[in-house]
Amino acid sequence: MELPTPESIKKKRVKLGLTQSELAARAHVSQPLIARIESGDVDPRLSTVKSIITALDDMEKSRITAKDLMTAPVISLSPDESVDQAVKIMEKYGFSQVPVLENGVPIGSISESALVQAMGSRDIQRISNARVRELMEDSFPAVAPGTDMGTISALLEANHAVLVMEMGKVVGVITKYNIMRLLNK
Repeated sequence: MELPTPESIKKKRVKLGLTQSELAARAHVSQPLIARIESGDVDPRLSTVKSIITALDDMEKSRITAKDLMTAPVISLSPDESVDQAVKIMEKYGFSQVPVLENGVPIGSISESALVQAMGSRDIQRISNARVRELMEDSFPAVAPGTDMGTISALLEANHAVLVMEMGKVVGVITKYNIMRLLNK
């Protein structure tokens, strides 16, 4: 077993976004001890190093991000496609909602709920021939690939899906199903 250096402990702590106090609490040691270990001022007991490394490893495993959860590539619709085409795509992929993109930019979404609601007040043939833009809802919220699962879960409580965007482009989508799949791992 190779023992970590003070520099490698600090580097990993900083990479995980932990303060010395947060690491100390997770490793059940004091913050001043973490500071002294990281500065190389003290030679800790092996059991202390083990506690610190275990805390860092546990934190690293629990840090699930949008990039880990997302489904890619994103199946999307154009606002000018027919609702009939939207239904075919939803059926083919088993989706209950689909983002609507125009020139790669999210402008809305269409869901089974919107379609069912429209069917209650319009002629089915007219709905089938309508354009997606006529029945689309608001766009899904968007996050960066490094966004944590807590933020994504909160967004999914009020939205059908969350888009993952990088450099102005949609690179993935996350639904409640993506979160629930974590329970099987």
